[in-house]
Amino acid sequence: MKARILFSMFSLLLCFGLSAQSIGIIGSSTPGGWDMDTDMTQDAVNPDIWTISITLFDGAAKFRQDDAWDANWGGADFPVGVGEQDGPDIPVFAGDYFVTFNTSTGEYNFEVASDIGIIGSATANGWDSDTNMFIDQTDPNKYFMTIDLAEGEVKFRQDDAWDVDWGSADFPIGVGVQGGDNIPVSPAGTYRVDFDKSTGAYSFEQIITFTSVGIVGTSTPGGATETPMVQSTSDAAVWMLNASFTEGDASFVGNGTIMWADALWPSGVATENGPVIPVEAGDYQVTFNTETGEYSFLEIVEYSTVGIIGDATPGGWADDTDMEKDPNNGALWTLRVILGDGEAKFRAEDDWAVNWGSGDFPVGVGIIDGANIPVTAGEYNITFNSITGAYTFEEIVVFGTVGLIGPATPIGDWDTDVDMTLNPDNEHLWIIEEIDLVDGEGKFRAEDDWAVNWGLDVWPAGVGEQDGPNIPITGGTWYVSINTLTGEYAFVDPALNTQTIVDANSIKVYPNPTNSILNIDFDGIDLKDEVQIRIVDMNGKVHQLLTMDTNSLQSVDVSNLVSGHYLLQISNDQITMGKRFSVNK
Repeated sequence: MKARILFSMFSLLLCFGLSAQSIGIIGSSTPGGWDMDTDMTQDAVNPDIWTISITLFDGAAKFRQDDAWDANWGGADFPVGVGEQDGPDIPVFAGDYFVTFNTSTGEYNFEVASDIGIIGSATANGWDSDTNMFIDQTDPNKYFMTIDLAEGEVKFRQDDAWDVDWGSADFPIGVGVQGGDNIPVSPAGTYRVDFDKSTGAYSFEQIITFTSVGIVGTSTPGGATETPMVQSTSDAAVWMLNASFTEGDASFVGNGTIMWADALWPSGVATENGPVIPVEAGDYQVTFNTETGEYSFLEIVEYSTVGIIGDATPGGWADDTDMEKDPNNGALWTLRVILGDGEAKFRAEDDWAVNWGSGDFPVGVGIIDGANIPVTAGEYNITFNSITGAYTFEEIVVFGTVGLIGPATPIGDWDTDVDMTLNPDNEHLWIIEEIDLVDGEGKFRAEDDWAVNWGLDVWPAGVGEQDGPNIPITGGTWYVSINTLTGEYAFVDPALNTQTIVDANSIKVYPNPTNSILNIDFDGIDLKDEVQIRIVDMNGKVHQLLTMDTNSLQSVDVSNLVSGHYLLQISNDQITMGKRFSVNK
């Protein structure tokens, strides 16, 4: 373990300015797949620049250093973008490329080799050079690209020369002819461009970015006034709304001008200026996709009971084990239960009329009358959302010993733990009443072994992750606590009221997971002053910094966060606490 940590430190030093041994490209689009890097060549003049000529397939790719994931870069943009450490996979179209990557800035460029390009005053290169198009892998005569165009003119040409070119006076659809007119482009915007060199046929389809989407109609809360929807942060094309509707009609509106609708209920594919949607009265979760036009009105039903049933449950297939309804969210249900090997489903009102299942475990999305959920024996905290069908089975493990380890401890190495004490009232809460630590690093681990350990690059409170990074420790005398169920840890002044610090239930956050609003309930703790709230992702990036009054229930809008796990750092002169929550779009 010590060797691994030293290697990680060395890798970080590389990232901050020392030369890497190698930079490679890896992923499903590369020759080596996700198993093996294809090494790039370092520039002789600028050691930050790495290049490669390579044939890629439809798929995804990332850049990484020294054939390991300690330093890797990804981004959502293609063919040009800026990679971030642990960023998303880069989407790649098949083709022959000259790829450039800058380890200092993260900038990357996939320059495709192609015999057909687009040129003209409407392009960024003007009339000086072509922007190559991608070859359709199913038909070598067809080409495509997404490109930002200004108002102006363009033509298609072959082999970066005027010997063969195509043009026409028609826009956005036409048939180019050899030596034809320049194609007029208007308005400026982002376009999907398709071209067939065998026929000269072309099309420019404008890709519109929507800054607002709403719903209008006689059934909607606002009637003729648009009721705004909320954009999903995991998919910019998806917009959502929970609302009460009366019987009537509805249409979707984009950017205040574009109208979509369809005659089908409760789901369908809306088209521009289509017939209005016939709406039945009720409470619905509405989703709409601006790219595909798909929409759905999912009825929000508040059940009096929801339970889990099956041969893996205490009641078998005969009796439901009832779950607990969240008092602030009628769709959210929870249960702590011991399960055996077998199968299970969720169902409402102790009846098979409404039941949910899926073939996925421990996380999935149940559908009405879906498959049985395969369950592995263990003790679990179960959450289930009766609107979306999303569920999680989080296994509960009780440990015999938990310790603090690392060079910041009095023992000072990665071999021997400083044992912690189990709180007699909480089987998951471990504490050290008082300990002198030095500047350095540390982690928590169970059973004096690295099989289960918690770490995070956040100080002085956070939510440790299995095999997470080392905790950066500031020297001093500290009261230390960790909750092995949640991973929540804190290093605080021993003079403070430790009971309020270590009680994981003294501050509640809900709904968890959430897709928009996170409530913070301070009712279980007596705080004299305001608290500072930091919302931090698992990479340590601070997304929001807030100051809150603790005398009442507080709400935070987290709809701008992408799906994933996050940490609430809560602190003032009395407490330091970390609370974990998830965003699930």
